[in-house]
Amino acid sequence: MPLVTIADSNPIKICVVIVGLPARGKSFISQKIVRYLSWLSIPTQSFNSSANLQEILKSSDLTSCNLFDPKNEATLDHGILKETRNMTLKQILSWFADAGDCAVAIYDGINSTKKERDLINETLEKEGIQTVFLESFCDDYELIKANITDIESTSPEYSNSKSLQDTIDSVSNKIRFFEKNYETLTIEKDSDLSFIKLINFSSQIVLNQIDSYLKSRIVYYIMNLHVKNRYIWLSRHGESQYNLEGKIGGDASLSERGEKYAFKLVELVNKYIPDPEKLEVWTSTLKRTQQTAQFLPYPQKQWKALDELDAGSCDGLTYEEIAEKFPDDFKARDDNKFEYRYPGGESYRDVITRLEPIIMALENQENVLVITHQAVLRCIYAYFMNVHQEESPWMSIPLHTLIRLEIKAYGTQVTRIKADIPAVSTYKEKGTSKLGESANPSNIMIGSVISGITDKVID
Repeated sequence: MPLVTIADSNPIKICVVIVGLPARGKSFISQKIVRYLSWLSIPTQSFNSSANLQEILKSSDLTSCNLFDPKNEATLDHGILKETRNMTLKQILSWFADAGDCAVAIYDGINSTKKERDLINETLEKEGIQTVFLESFCDDYELIKANITDIESTSPEYSNSKSLQDTIDSVSNKIRFFEKNYETLTIEKDSDLSFIKLINFSSQIVLNQIDSYLKSRIVYYIMNLHVKNRYIWLSRHGESQYNLEGKIGGDASLSERGEKYAFKLVELVNKYIPDPEKLEVWTSTLKRTQQTAQFLPYPQKQWKALDELDAGSCDGLTYEEIAEKFPDDFKARDDNKFEYRYPGGESYRDVITRLEPIIMALENQENVLVITHQAVLRCIYAYFMNVHQEESPWMSIPLHTLIRLEIKAYGTQVTRIKADIPAVSTYKEKGTSKLGESANPSNIMIGSVISGITDKVID
């Protein structure tokens, strides 16, 4: 069951309707909300009106440049714009019909006037869907300019632009087209609506009628968003004595090769992490992560939430021993690894619940290196990469590897930097008690793999 239903006694369907002029980070915010709520097991999907507009324009004699040219006579009442809105609403209503009792849709659009927003609100309310408007209001030119540059490099809508200047001109025309009639959300004029208004990307926030637990969760999340491209750095602890013995859990110290990785990690950090002097290192409370960070001369913080998944009565056993002593549990975990809870221990769902404060902190930080454990890193990776929960417990997270996540508006790019220090594999494939790397390509982390010695791509 979705985590949110614990607090909400009644079924709830919400459509978050995005409001804001172009280059205000709307799609970034939309995608992040989808990622966060999906990670919490709440069915969530974004519907992008710009993508619908591009589809409609293909069968017309207009282009986006023509439609938004400030010299033409087009207005917000243009038939194509109405058709775009109707198409987006139809998609949302169709999706809700199959989404279940608790679900969230994101209407990712400009929705620039009160008249248009009232129409959307009325249409959704007739179908029993609650609407919360989320406006990204920005009058800081430098932030807008930076967003336009990011749009040019990451947005599918501008993937065919001839140059950055071509994108700047196109987005600027679109801004001028909509700002002529733009009406911002205000308490005075929109007191009957549920809305969240971000001013200059969370430097200020205005809330009105946030009247449910799920809406408040969305507010709490977006208040922590860091709306710019940045890196998050991840690493498992170095190889431990338990890793050598094939045992799970415990609080074992590093092996000799694990100690070598701890020393090598200093070199990798200095070589690959920009401004390492500003770095903060987060570890779990277990010895093997703190020993891995022992040579890093940066501020360090220990989080209990980063501790490895609690194996309960199976702690300290090998998978062969678990299969022999607890055959029913061994099979049950293979059948549904995300939901399975070790006797007296935890499930992956439990780990996600305790990791939520970590995710909030990571969304509001940069220059952070997280040194933690296999199951925990699977959950963090699943969040940033939008990996489905049923798949995340089967992701391969290798030892002795520094992982760089580059967070962008339309996705996350992954680079793995290998320390070239041998380590055992702790990966267990479904249906076996033996350890060894997965032969299933879908379980392998995406992105480039480079050698920390030669700097060359090695895959």
